[in-house]
Amino acid sequence: MSAIIIFIQQAVGQAVAILFGASGEILIERSGNLNLGIPGVMYMGGISGLMGAFFYENSTENPVPFVGFLVSVMAALIASAIGGLIYSFLTISLRVNQNVVGLSLTTFGVGFGNFFGGSISKLAGGVGQISVKSTASAYTATIPGLSKVPVIGEIFFHYGVMTYVSVIAALILSWFMFHTRTGLNLRAVGESPATADAAGISVMKYKYVATVVGSMISGLGGLYFVMEYLGGTWTNNGFGDRGWLAVALVILALWKPVNAIWGSFLFGALYILYIYVPGLSRGQQELCKMLPYVVTIIVLIITSFRNKLENQPPAGLGQAYFRENR
Repeated sequence: MSAIIIFIQQAVGQAVAILFGASGEILIERSGNLNLGIPGVMYMGGISGLMGAFFYENSTENPVPFVGFLVSVMAALIASAIGGLIYSFLTISLRVNQNVVGLSLTTFGVGFGNFFGGSISKLAGGVGQISVKSTASAYTATIPGLSKVPVIGEIFFHYGVMTYVSVIAALILSWFMFHTRTGLNLRAVGESPATADAAGISVMKYKYVATVVGSMISGLGGLYFVMEYLGGTWTNNGFGDRGWLAVALVILALWKPVNAIWGSFLFGALYILYIYVPGLSRGQQELCKMLPYVVTIIVLIITSFRNKLENQPPAGLGQAYFRENR
């Protein structure tokens, strides 16, 4: 039983960053933008949050964990918003190809994270010497009492605050998209921007806001990974392919935030499955890591055959909108 509980805890730990990234990308794609820069935005959120916590803790003799938490969150949100603004300006205002901008943003974000991560390490005294334990303690603190309950507490209440924020954010996004007038307008922009424009909906405003807010949500995935999962440390290229798993999860979730909750747990479980399967060679381990992508491809094929409108991507996804052509 203990091995199963540990597996579930580790799967959840992997799932949270993916869920943040996927939730943000779902919001972005619902507006018609395809932001392949999400992996880079997650890097930017992670390193910026760590930098905020590092400079805060080194500017005071008695750092307060909660203050460090707020500083790191704000730093991550600001950096992620800037990433979203860069993408929005280039793709919406200047009409540069979305795939080119997204991939460039990912490259920039990874480089941004690695550069400043190395710089902070040097300031802290060397690689691996970054210490933001005070702030990290606010992230890793579990629910008093409930986390000690056998089995139930270990499975459901053994995590830090960001784990629960990721689920709450997905639920709020789902309510917003499918139960509010603004959410309906957003989906209309993603389906047919020309029709939405003719109905008096500001296509540019919705695309800008959705992309920036979605990037901020995705950036929290990077912040979670650095501050809660890694306990306030930085490793260059330490995110692996979690950002791309978040993009793939959007397809598995059928562009619905609620589906991303269980989908992220599935991805997290598949991502670490090779650790719990004995006797695998190095090559077989890498094949196991491909399972989330294989599942996504299978779901994509099945939904394509069924051809249900509610399970299809927004009709205007990835397409630039030229108002003068309406």
